Amino acid sequence: MNSKAIQELSDRYLFPTYARAPLALVRGEGTRVWDADGREYLDFFSSTVVTSLGHCHPALVEALAKQSREIFHVSNLHYCEPQALLAQRLVESSFADRAFLCNSGAEANEAAIKLARKHGHEAGGGRYEIITALGSFHGRTLATIAATGQEKVRVGFEPTQGGFRYAEFGDVDAVEAAISERTIAVMVEPILGEGGVVVPPAGYLHALRDLCDRRDLLLIFDEVQTGIGRTGELYAYQNEDVRPDIISLAKGLGSGFPVGAMLASEPTAASFTAGSHGSTFGGNALASAVALAVLETIERDRLLDNCKRMGARLLEGLQGLAGRGVVESARGRGLLVAAALTRPGAAAVDRCRERGLIINTTGGNVLRLAPPLTVSADEVDRALEILAEVLVP
Repeated sequence: MNSKAIQELSDRYLFPTYARAPLALVRGEGTRVWDADGREYLDFFSSTVVTSLGHCHPALVEALAKQSREIFHVSNLHYCEPQALLAQRLVESSFADRAFLCNSGAEANEAAIKLARKHGHEAGGGRYEIITALGSFHGRTLATIAATGQEKVRVGFEPTQGGFRYAEFGDVDAVEAAISERTIAVMVEPILGEGGVVVPPAGYLHALRDLCDRRDLLLIFDEVQTGIGRTGELYAYQNEDVRPDIISLAKGLGSGFPVGAMLASEPTAASFTAGSHGSTFGGNALASAVALAVLETIERDRLLDNCKRMGARLLEGLQGLAGRGVVESARGRGLLVAAALTRPGAAAVDRCRERGLIINTTGGNVLRLAPPLTVSADEVDRALEILAEVLVP
């Protein structure tokens, strides 16, 4: 099928829940993808910040093929070796003592919210509220849209679930002012992703940790977008050496294969016992084998180092465009970077795609760039050339 036929078939039979670009991708290798008409693109969006190792990385293809010849799925009422190995790897590479495996970022955040509420219930005092940040994004389920600090995602789904209060991102005093006798946790993204790739002020995460310790609150980091090497450390909290109580992971953990995780330390983790939570496909043997291969490859190939080098190269190039054309400023950390424009970014995204570069816009006037951790210097330089053509004509 050609691109036009794929688009027509999709538009006829799928719910129109996505504003799709006129692009039908059929093949990928590393940072490069090809559409159904044979045209090649640089994917600096990583298919929604997901393909952390690029498309069809050989180590992941091998892991998936090997596991598919052994067993696809094991009930969570039994034991599964790849699941156990993945949980071990996640725990030993982080602050956590326990891992709950699921299928997506929204599910990981649901698990984090449920664990915090369960912990609050067991602690007594009727504490269940969670403070989140204005501009945040935590998912599309009923609970996670209520947690999200963007009103637009809740329109049409009212009344939304209670139990959430919002505070300005980066403002610890605002968080403290939002605390009530019902508050049990503070939940933030270390860097706002969908909110425009906003890096908080230095010391913000440390100040949140101190506040939570003083007020006996849990600190939850939503690392669905920032986790698994995206910011130059395996987990973004490690950039500032701040220890959370709970984190959520997904996206880059499977580099395209659906998988998520919620990690927690004791004694918080002890609030989940048999029957407290569950997932039919969570920790699926195929997903676990792929995620384990992702983590092993990041370590073996020193991709955190590459992320830091290439991220610095990309950010420096974008900063060189600041003040020119429609570029107002550039920001980011690792390979999660952005250019803020003086106008809406949709037209720039279209013009980049026409020149063979896939990026996206978030927060209205912000261009988000998140290439794979495997991206090369030549690919970064080519992306910057295209961006300069589009943004500084």
